[in-house]
Amino acid sequence: MKLDRLLAITMTLLNQPRVSAIDLAKRFEVSLRTIYRDMDAINQAGIPIVSFAGSDGGYEIMQGYRLEKQVLSMEDFSSICSALRGVRSATDQLEIDRLIERIGALMPEQNTARDQNIVDFDFKPAPNDKAHMGPLRQAIKDLQHVSFTYLDNKGAETERKLEPMGLFLKGYVWYVYGYCLTRLDIRVFRLSRIGELKVLPEHFARRDYTLQDVEKQFMNRTDFKRVQAVLLFQPEMKTRVRDEFGFDQVLVNADGTLSLITYFSSKERAIQKILSYGSMVKVLEPPDLIMNMQLQIQRMVELYRL
Repeated sequence: MKLDRLLAITMTLLNQPRVSAIDLAKRFEVSLRTIYRDMDAINQAGIPIVSFAGSDGGYEIMQGYRLEKQVLSMEDFSSICSALRGVRSATDQLEIDRLIERIGALMPEQNTARDQNIVDFDFKPAPNDKAHMGPLRQAIKDLQHVSFTYLDNKGAETERKLEPMGLFLKGYVWYVYGYCLTRLDIRVFRLSRIGELKVLPEHFARRDYTLQDVEKQFMNRTDFKRVQAVLLFQPEMKTRVRDEFGFDQVLVNADGTLSLITYFSSKERAIQKILSYGSMVKVLEPPDLIMNMQLQIQRMVELYRL
């Protein structure tokens, strides 16, 4: 399409100091006459194109046009591009490459040759998650139902049918949210627990929900401070404890051990987390959590008893 070609030529001129008509004709597989007409059309659209004769001649955007049109700072552009590269690492969307190229074309000319990235994002999902992201993204875009099997955190497997509304990343984990036709309510599903995903032919009308509505519903439904635990860690766990709980909550004792008061949404979640530290942690309170830990450890002993 002519409009697509005009946009692509404009982006090329914004990205490069000077391009010859022959190079443009080869790149877009059109005649020189067509390139000449395209240049006139771009000029008439208000983008000043200057032509130069000679062996090093060609077309370029009039000097100063880029800076006069500058709205965002270089740091703004760098942040946008870094975030887009992170999304690209997760989704493999070729459109994002083109978007990054277009945004790069708007950067001040003197900075385009230098890498301005201060922070890089890598949102790359696990292989199983990545296999699901493409079909789910397309189903969300086309408003098509999906079906899949789902494993909950207790190992129970159910068949689900979903109106998918969006994908999101939280705590290094990818999720899809939407209206579950099996449970007749908005639900969030962890991609790593999804199996046998199928995009179904029937379409749906998107319901009036946003990700913020879903998060609010989840936060209201879950009590993250249901179980309080007082823990005592061995000195060897100092780095991991601070990585996971921060500096402010951790008290370093005279003998090097670390004391911590923390909270969990359930006893099951508390036991699972505490056991991941092995013999490097001891539960000091509450008594009922200590008893549950003893029962769990006893079961482990029975499991490994010869």
